[in-house]
Amino acid sequence: MGELSHFDASGASRMVDVGEKAVTRRIARASGVVRMAPETLELIQNRKGVKGDVLEVARLAGIMAAKRTPELIPLCHPLSLEAVTIDYTFESEQTLRIEAMVQVEAKTGVEMEALTAVSVAALTVYDMCKSVDRSMSIGPIQLEEKSGGRSGHWRRNPNS
Repeated sequence: MGELSHFDASGASRMVDVGEKAVTRRIARASGVVRMAPETLELIQNRKGVKGDVLEVARLAGIMAAKRTPELIPLCHPLSLEAVTIDYTFESEQTLRIEAMVQVEAKTGVEMEALTAVSVAALTVYDMCKSVDRSMSIGPIQLEEKSGGRSGHWRRNPNS
């Protein structure tokens, strides 16, 4: 395992210097799961939420969050994102899977933007449904895949 890149030799926090890195196409895909009562998921699927269409509000929240990641995570570089998508899968009668994909041409990756998008989309689902189901749980939230840059392509082992 390597060194933590956000600390200098003396242990002080630092923003990683990307000045000498090449601009490449960077893509990151992250996922998260929200577990809930079957009745809650049914409300979401049928778009019968009291506060409106839960999935569309969560999609917008996730996209907005990806764009604001440097404001939330102190050492992230501000990036002009080119694409952010949020997709949903109903994995079981109690499980909503959220997946975000973020793309940019830049000197640094967009893993944090994809993870932030999924996190905020999941929190938005919770917020919009908590009046009917406070027992919802969120997680795991994880990076699934990234490409671009010096480290190249990485994909999560499905068995991990």
